[in-house]
Amino acid sequence: MATATQSKAFAPKEAPKLNPPKNTPISLSHLAKCDGNSPSYPIYVAIMGTVFDVSGNTAYAPEGAYHIFAGKDASRGLALSSLKIEDCRPEWEDLADKEKQVLNDWFTFFSKRYNIVGQEQRSIAGTGAIF
Repeated sequence: MATATQSKAFAPKEAPKLNPPKNTPISLSHLAKCDGNSPSYPIYVAIMGTVFDVSGNTAYAPEGAYHIFAGKDASRGLALSSLKIEDCRPEWEDLADKEKQVLNDWFTFFSKRYNIVGQEQRSIAGTGAIF
């Protein structure tokens, strides 16, 4: 959990008006469609299973520096500060404590800037997840 000092450190200069977090189940197949390559879908990035809508940030658009994270759970890549495709995956539990702290810092950063639109569903049978 972030301390008060950390929370201030990750706060944006101007706080955006964020909607209350949603707990909508989002399937991996739906998340993959939200990669910025189709104007019919928003751009989503998941961190530790929590899905953020980053549509307003061009860095996640197809030509953006962080497009590699769009439409995926980018937990491991964020924890490792890596833009390698092989690191852009959800598995993070085996990482060192230092890397887990980096991941928690990224989660705090995202939660202060982007709406939480749901939770990634790895097993979608009977969940009512979006396909």
